[in-house]
Amino acid sequence: MTRVAAIDCGTNSIRLLIADVDAAGPGQRLTDVLRRMEVVRLGQGVDRTGRLDPVALDRTLAAARGYAALCREHDVERVRFVATSATRDAENRQDFVDGVVAALGALPEVVSGEEEAALSFRGAASVIDPFAHPGPYLVVDIGGGSTELVLGQGQPHSAYSMDVGCVRLTERHLHDDPPTPAQEEAARADVGAMLDAAAAVVPLGRTRTLIGLAGSVTTVTAHALGLAAYDAAAIDGAALGTPAVLGSCRALLHASHAERAAMGFMHPGRVDVIGAGALVWSEVVTRVQAEMAAAGGALTTVVTSEHDILDGIALSIGG
Repeated sequence: MTRVAAIDCGTNSIRLLIADVDAAGPGQRLTDVLRRMEVVRLGQGVDRTGRLDPVALDRTLAAARGYAALCREHDVERVRFVATSATRDAENRQDFVDGVVAALGALPEVVSGEEEAALSFRGAASVIDPFAHPGPYLVVDIGGGSTELVLGQGQPHSAYSMDVGCVRLTERHLHDDPPTPAQEEAARADVGAMLDAAAAVVPLGRTRTLIGLAGSVTTVTAHALGLAAYDAAAIDGAALGTPAVLGSCRALLHASHAERAAMGFMHPGRVDVIGAGALVWSEVVTRVQAEMAAAGGALTTVVTSEHDILDGIALSIGG
């Protein structure tokens, strides 16, 4: 057993997984010690300014210092800190790198969209049941600043990172509460153009199982399941009918801020951006459904996984 800490720092949240990795036998297995998530909105304004906001950076580094204390408390042997969309896009990312090194004693890796996709795929694929859900798998990770699509079976075959996510799309288009039809149309056009580019790289029609990851997808799933409070065990592995998923996406997009805030499963840091995340997910599901139909298949259910890039990061350092 090796005790590792995986840290994923995205546009909206920073997350920690401390786990024991058992590399014995035919494949690695993770045993969770703890998981943490803080919404720090590191990517606040980055799409507009190209720079990390100093206040957002301070929030993120405070969370990193807290994670460093947890790593010491739990005798972590190896740490890998991965930073994604917001940091990739920021011209002052060196301030972030220097701050993380001071806070955690570990050098953060600002990974490419393709590496982010590969890590997400590895995390999701590590727990998928191939008998219940046959491959190839299209794994979709909707973040705050980017959305990764990766198709594969056993390992990634093709991947694409789209520069749309729940924070970026909210800041660009969804300014009213709820958004106006014109704002929604502009946001859908933005996502549609990105999906056109993604479909030129990733053959979406070859999908047999669509798997959604990260907070926007899990929140849509909680809504579709009718949960009174967030329940990771109920959400993980849930296979929902496509109409139910699309219905929950519409409901969350068209709800007011107050209505979303009153939902018991809703994380407070996601209230103002879940509409955009739901819009992205609905556009992805609809496009994959159409591409599969054109290829002679059918998308009837969508799978949600709580195992994502964090698990992929942990597995990458546990051997």
